[in-house]
Amino acid sequence: MSPALPEGERVPDGGPLAGLAAGGGAVLPPFGVYLHVPFCRVRCGYCDFNTYTAGELGGGADQAGYAATAVAEIRLAATALTTAELPARPAATVFVGGGTPTLLPATDLLAMLGAVRAEWGLAPGAEVTTEANPDTVDEASLEQLAAGGITRLSLGMQSAVPHVLATLDRTHTPANVGRAVAAARAVGLDVSLDLIYGTPGESVADWRRSLEAALDLAPDHVSAYALGIEEGTRMGAQVRRGELPPTDPDDQAEKYEIADSALASAGLPWYEISNWARPGHQSRHNLGYWRGADWWGIGPGAHSHVRGTRFWNVKHPRAHAALVRAGRLPAAGREVLNPEERAFERLMLGVRLAEGVPVRGRARDLLPGLITRGLVEAAPAEHGRVVLTRHGRLLADAVTHELAG
Repeated sequence: MSPALPEGERVPDGGPLAGLAAGGGAVLPPFGVYLHVPFCRVRCGYCDFNTYTAGELGGGADQAGYAATAVAEIRLAATALTTAELPARPAATVFVGGGTPTLLPATDLLAMLGAVRAEWGLAPGAEVTTEANPDTVDEASLEQLAAGGITRLSLGMQSAVPHVLATLDRTHTPANVGRAVAAARAVGLDVSLDLIYGTPGESVADWRRSLEAALDLAPDHVSAYALGIEEGTRMGAQVRRGELPPTDPDDQAEKYEIADSALASAGLPWYEISNWARPGHQSRHNLGYWRGADWWGIGPGAHSHVRGTRFWNVKHPRAHAALVRAGRLPAAGREVLNPEERAFERLMLGVRLAEGVPVRGRARDLLPGLITRGLVEAAPAEHGRVVLTRHGRLLADAVTHELAG
């Protein structure tokens, strides 16, 4: 959800799905829905997502009216899929992300989910996730969400160390995380914890403390991401002025290896480079992205993918809301992938998964060398399947480009 939208072709007059019938196969992949909520109480200094504090917006794009805009966009999207003559598919997964979705009242989030249910339907056993900051939920709000169909809570823990949280501009305390997890468990929700490693000033001992604190809460799923310092963010400016040190790739690699060992030992093996889960608790929504499924993104700046066509919405909430009010899909641009581009994307995403990805031809001939260098597991490679070693995961982009020539 970076604010920098990709370059692409202009959306045709017929909408982002115009001409889609010529592409794709006969068997349709699973379908997911992403609901973007672009509001935050405070913008964290490291964040470059398309988010806004309440005071930045207005003109029909404020928090109070956001759910109605999202519901209207969902209806427009469902009509567009019908017009494209694609068979109706219930949503196998729904992911409410942001921003901080739980800054909206539970009734608003459930209204958005209700529109998905009304327009597309939810598949039996659908996975429905909402992100949250630990200080924006309690048992009462989570009970309401669970009763309305939310099945999974993804909490932005980031760290258990106060000085690291302060550097990241996080508003919660470590104790908030434990309370939020207990509340989620009390109402029957699966729990995922998001962590960040490599923050300036974070020691290896700090990182171990955060991992231990996370595992003490017995989560079903953990995501751990290396901090990236992006241009245009407050933290980027602090690093540029010398107020904070830049991130250290060697430090981040060491912390990744520490996390992988600790999480695997606790019964959460890796299933994607930055994600670990107890068996049966992988994020099905995110697996859809990595496996090339279809999804529709709702909200300002949201991205979608349907049968090899990618498209994305206008970035600013006011422009987004104005287009939806005018009865138009708010798509800003699109990209129709050719077979070669789809093959590269399948390799790039599939190589990130513990299940690996099959390769053929010249790429398969490269596997012995990658095994010798400790980047690829030997046993799957014998069958033409690339599964990265731990060392290979740290160099996944380089492996991908080598295989793709």
